[in-house]
Amino acid sequence: MIQSSRLLDRFLRYVRVGTAADPTASSYPSSSGQLTLGRILADELRAIGADDVDQDESGLVWATIPSTAGPGLPTVALIAHLDTSPEAPGDDVTPQVVEAYDGGVVRLPNGLELNRSNSPTLGGLIGKTLITTDGTTLLGGDDKAGVAIIMEVAHHLIERPHLMHGPVKLVFTCDEEIGHGTDKIDLARLDATVAYTVDGGGAGMIDVETFSADAMRISFIGHNIHPAIAQGQMINSLRGAAAFIESLPRDDRTPETTAGRDGFIHVHDVHGGVGRCEVDLILRSFDADQLDEFADLVRDLATAAAARSPGLKVKLERRRQYRNLAEGLRKLPESIGLAVAAFENLGRPHQQTIVRGGTDGSQLTEKGLATPNLSSGQHNIHSVLEFACLDEMVAASEHLIELLRLWGDRRS
Repeated sequence: MIQSSRLLDRFLRYVRVGTAADPTASSYPSSSGQLTLGRILADELRAIGADDVDQDESGLVWATIPSTAGPGLPTVALIAHLDTSPEAPGDDVTPQVVEAYDGGVVRLPNGLELNRSNSPTLGGLIGKTLITTDGTTLLGGDDKAGVAIIMEVAHHLIERPHLMHGPVKLVFTCDEEIGHGTDKIDLARLDATVAYTVDGGGAGMIDVETFSADAMRISFIGHNIHPAIAQGQMINSLRGAAAFIESLPRDDRTPETTAGRDGFIHVHDVHGGVGRCEVDLILRSFDADQLDEFADLVRDLATAAAARSPGLKVKLERRRQYRNLAEGLRKLPESIGLAVAAFENLGRPHQQTIVRGGTDGSQLTEKGLATPNLSSGQHNIHSVLEFACLDEMVAASEHLIELLRLWGDRRS
């Protein structure tokens, strides 16, 4: 049995370490807290007896749990990321534990509340243990829930060498939230047959598709001069940026108006002044070809907005981020099939799901390592209303142990 109290203790300790990624930083990792948490994990892994423990020069933490079922077995990698989203405050996290949730409103210390309206998954969690924030920060369950689950699974397996499994590699990555989670993973060093990211919501889900994703930056370049002598001279780039943003789709093709398999164009950051203003957007679709359509629309709207201010120039940059992992997973159907079988063996409900976002697994699968994403009990991610469910974290740990056993029954 998974020691739920030990798992909870791990999680509470990890979320208190501020690890928010910094998209403006030039360093890797982008924040020092990721190195701090990585050192904590490396020390814990050494203490429990894991092999090959290393926090490398890029801050990634590596470890191995040796095979207990003999040689020649597939190596399975378990992956989670150390960083948290920069989209909500992530320092000085003060977690709150709600035992035996009664189904009602959960009031947070700062006056905010979790209810069925802003947190619809609460309806399925009555009687379970929840971990919330105090309402001023995110929790960091994305992905410290995954980190804690993998650490507890490693500890559980090392304590029980009679449990049969093949070699297990652990990797804790950095800067996943800003698109750089796999930048420093050496696949030759990992040398795995299959990998699983433990970075999903709720319970019982196997994420088998993700968005394909690109980023765009639109730079409006004008001319600044003192406003007292600006007549006929000033070209205000802010006006171009404002006109462009106003022209973007509002009633469709936005995150707040789409669901399911519908893609979107999301403007998420604006920075600059009169002389130059930059607008950052992300493009998301399950169909990579639709990203070209979105990019063409953005380009046309930006050009039209610039034309409204004589002399205003516009520069467009498009950057590939990741692609839908579905195609890559088809090359190793066992990556999904055995995850399904593990749920069935445990008698647990499960479903294959799509992710309206991406994971480290999106990029790893594109690079040739099939990497589905598994549930880790996260809810309301990237929000001060974020919470995690301990019971779902325990269930995720039990699923991983059964999954590793099934891979241990197969020969390479």
